[in-house]
Amino acid sequence: MGDGRSFGVCLIVLAVGVDRRWPLVVAANRDEFRDRPSAPLAPWPGGRVVAGRDLAAGGTWLGVTRDGRFAALTNFRDPTARRVGLRSRGALVASFLEGEARAEDYARAAVASRGDYADFNLLVGDRDGLWYAASSLASSRLLEPGLHALSNHLLDSPWPKVRRALGGMSAALAQVDPVPALLATLGDGGHPDSSTLPDTGVGLERERMLGPVRIEAPGYGTRSSTVLLSGPAGTRIIERRYDGPEPRITRLAW
Repeated sequence: MGDGRSFGVCLIVLAVGVDRRWPLVVAANRDEFRDRPSAPLAPWPGGRVVAGRDLAAGGTWLGVTRDGRFAALTNFRDPTARRVGLRSRGALVASFLEGEARAEDYARAAVASRGDYADFNLLVGDRDGLWYAASSLASSRLLEPGLHALSNHLLDSPWPKVRRALGGMSAALAQVDPVPALLATLGDGGHPDSSTLPDTGVGLERERMLGPVRIEAPGYGTRSSTVLLSGPAGTRIIERRYDGPEPRITRLAW
C-alpha cells in the first residue's frame, strides 16, 4: 500500500440503501503483489475493529467495527504521480476504524491532508452516512442511495470491470442470500474487449492484465475477495483468500 509498487484494492461495489435487509452491501477485491505480507480478516486487539492487515506498512484496505463504522480504499491509477516518503494509504482506513471521528469530518480531513499520501480513493461510513473522498478532488461527498462502484479511478467511472460487477451486485440482491452470487461475481476472471478498456497510462498490455474483475498474473493478482452485509439485524463479513493452493474462507457475524 505504501511502497510505490502496489496497485492497491482494485474494485469495490456497494449497494447503499437498496436492500431493506442490508442497507449496506459491499463486495470488494483486493489486488496486490503476491509477495507483500498480509494478515487475514480477523478481530484486531481489543475486538472492536475487524479487518485484514497489511504487514508491510501496518494499515488495512477494508474493515468494519462492531459499532457500525466502515472504511475501504482503492488507489488512483496515475503512473506519472509517483512520489517518495509518503504515508501508507492503508493508514487512512485504519485510523478511521480505530478512531471516533464522524465519517463526514474524517472524509473532509482526508481531502485536506491528501498531499501526505499516494493517490487514493477513500470510503468512510458510520450510522449517519457513507462518504467518498479522493486525493484528486477538492471536496468529499455523501453517497446517495443506490448502486456505486469504485476501481482505480473516480467513483462510478464506467470501466468494463465496474459495469460487470455492478450487474453482478444487482442480480445478487435479488437472491435470498446474496453472498454466493457476490463471491461468484468477485471471482469473474473474464477479460473485457480491449477496445473498451480505459487508457490510464500504463500501456495496453497492463490494461488487459488489470481488466478482469478478478486478476490472475505472475506475481500479482487478486489476493482476497470480501463481502459485507450490514443492517439492523446485524453484520456479516466474509473473506475469501487466494494466498494458498486452495481458496480459504473466513466468516464472521455479530
